[in-house]
Amino acid sequence: MTTISILGMSILAWWISTTYVMKEAQSKRATGIYSYAIILGAKVNGTTPSLALRYRLDAALDYAQQHPHVTLVLSGGQGPDEGISEAEAMHNYLSAYGFPESRMILEDQSTSTFKNLENTKKLIPQDVTGITIITSDYHVARAGYLAEKAGYEWDTIPAKTPKVIEAKVRFRERLALLKTYVVGK
Repeated sequence: MTTISILGMSILAWWISTTYVMKEAQSKRATGIYSYAIILGAKVNGTTPSLALRYRLDAALDYAQQHPHVTLVLSGGQGPDEGISEAEAMHNYLSAYGFPESRMILEDQSTSTFKNLENTKKLIPQDVTGITIITSDYHVARAGYLAEKAGYEWDTIPAKTPKVIEAKVRFRERLALLKTYVVGK
């Protein structure tokens, strides 16, 4: 067997296994058993949530309306090209829809999925053992893995991914999954 054949088979195996992991994670659908749901941040254009972030927020609104005992943790810092933090953009969006201030916690310092979860752990009661993760469908597997590393049980509300970025983010996420499994964060 040639080196190219081995490399090709390795890439194919990696692609198939990450596809399975990403799909399987989405099957852990939230049922309202956890009192806290973390919305993981995504790009903000100036002060406006990107389409990907709006999809996450719309999924969160729908879920929170069905489960009035759930508090939403809005998690995301401010990138160099963003006018406000992702958490603040989420707060503004949810507030515009009349979502109660008393059911929102802002975490506006994180710059990665690992930091989203680490920082959230400091903001919610220490006896919380499980959370609902609200993020894009392609991102659930890595977020869930990191939630487990942070000591949480988890379920999810996977938001749809905008078609315009789908191919790019799904490929990038496969690389991020590999990095996360190797490095641990």
